[in-house]
Amino acid sequence: MSNMIVLPLIVPVITAILLVFLKEHVFLQRIISLLTLSFIVIISVILLVEIQEQGILRIDFSGWAPPFGISFVADSFATLLVLIANIVAVICMLYAIFTMELRYEKMYFYPFTLLMVAGVNGSFLTGDIFNLFVCFEVMLLASYALISIGGEKVQLREALKYVLINIVASWIFLVALAFLYGTVGTLNMAHISMRVMEAGANPLITTVALIFLIVFSLKAGLLLFFWLPGSYSVPPTAIAALFAALLTKVGIYALVRTFTLLFPNNTEVTHMALGIMAGITIIAGCIGALSGRDVRTIASYNVLIGVGFIVAGLAIGTESALQGVVYYLMHDMVAKAMLFLAVGMMIYVTGETVIDKMSGLIRNYPFFGWLFFVAMCSLAGIPPLSGFLGKVLIGQGAIEGGNFVLLGLGFFSSLIVLYSLLRIFLSSFFGETIISLEDEKPLPKRVILPLTLLAACTISLGIGAEKLAPFVTDAAETLYTPSIYIDAVLDGEQWQGEVNK
Repeated sequence: MSNMIVLPLIVPVITAILLVFLKEHVFLQRIISLLTLSFIVIISVILLVEIQEQGILRIDFSGWAPPFGISFVADSFATLLVLIANIVAVICMLYAIFTMELRYEKMYFYPFTLLMVAGVNGSFLTGDIFNLFVCFEVMLLASYALISIGGEKVQLREALKYVLINIVASWIFLVALAFLYGTVGTLNMAHISMRVMEAGANPLITTVALIFLIVFSLKAGLLLFFWLPGSYSVPPTAIAALFAALLTKVGIYALVRTFTLLFPNNTEVTHMALGIMAGITIIAGCIGALSGRDVRTIASYNVLIGVGFIVAGLAIGTESALQGVVYYLMHDMVAKAMLFLAVGMMIYVTGETVIDKMSGLIRNYPFFGWLFFVAMCSLAGIPPLSGFLGKVLIGQGAIEGGNFVLLGLGFFSSLIVLYSLLRIFLSSFFGETIISLEDEKPLPKRVILPLTLLAACTISLGIGAEKLAPFVTDAAETLYTPSIYIDAVLDGEQWQGEVNK
């Protein structure tokens, strides 16, 4: 069964290579891509069930046991994220099939999308920090191509900025890896954690931890986010939705793994830095969302607010807060994809991007209007939608830990999210319609279908939270107690003697 762990990485990569040779057969590319991502969803469900029955699963490549070989590790946290990421990818790909121009599809859209998803899956499942770097690069190289599809001038400008920033971040990542390996002599995540615990509050290790904080903050859009609003506004809608749903979440995942597993010491330094950066990101995201007039800009700054809120939960660090982080990460993938698809539809039917130039859309497209309302309520954390429970658990953790500043900022940001999206809803969907019956563009049911599916997902995550609770609780327990992960990867009894030396 452990051999299945590698399938979420291997299958999309192999399929992407195959699709390169089917450039002119677009219909075949669509079917194969959807089947591939659906297959990964099924594999993720099977892995989740197996983890509940057997505990954390592991595969050692070429039979080399850790820490000497390369390992993939599937715990509840990683597998839940793989599951949600691939569900969102399937839905966004459906939207792309229904709306994207044929010339874009022939620019290797499907191979690059599969490679990006493979990089995301690999980042979640790898048990080796160097291979986290490799999977990051697979994801980013594919995203470089996707952000440029179409070759518009504004796309190329934002793509250049996006590429340069990520190249710098990747260079810093390599420097951090070199320092880390020189300090602890290993790159296996579980082994790093064990060596770091042995070393205690070592200033050099704390410095390395802070370098990783800078790297993953750039990837996640935490504080160092100046590249994000423009980069997420220029690609076609389906690609922007994928970016908003997945890319920053990989950076957040890396931050969570780094500061719960790799560097459990000196939390008063690392978690304070995380808390300060999260607070500033929330404030900056709120200012951007309030001041924006372009619907894409407002949506992009809402991404930043979500990043800050999740990292605030990590900085709080209690088990309740970590449960909230897991819930909210899953919610944010679904809700951000839904928001970006809705914004793209608004631009399609009006030809405008500024909210002051849109009004009365609900008269022409009533069902679409209420789908946007569901996305707005979900992002604001209104029950019973998916955003509610994550916010409550992070708030509970903040009260337990006495982090009242982050608690206040987090829930103040919920009001700002609600206000910024309610401003779009009231201005664009109500009032006098700007679209006459003669000028009304049809919005076929197949185009509304992906948004409807995402609405069903956010409602299901909220109402079905109790069914997800065992998986989320297990994920949070593994994050809060690193020894669970270490024992599963390093065969606890074998390595207990080294820990006790």
